[in-house]
Amino acid sequence: MSAFVKIDLHGLRQDEAIKVINKAIAAADSTTYQIQLIHGYNRGTSLRSMIYEEYRYDPKVKRIMPGDNPGITVLVIRELY
Repeated sequence: MSAFVKIDLHGLRQDEAIKVINKAIAAADSTTYQIQLIHGYNRGTSLRSMIYEEYRYDPKVKRIMPGDNPGITVLVIRELY
């Protein structure tokens, strides 16, 4: 995987999105810092809420932060120092 992974979740249901996100987290290696989840804003807020609920206690996710716009959420896998 690369250091910054982008995943487009447009059009996915919550259960489908969870499978895609879990696969990306499992594939993350020591070079992966962030997984950027593009879920959209107008109809993507349910996905955004699900991401915060589902991954806030995941041991592989250091923290969750908003992206550059409201349609993006970032899972931080490793901190940049």
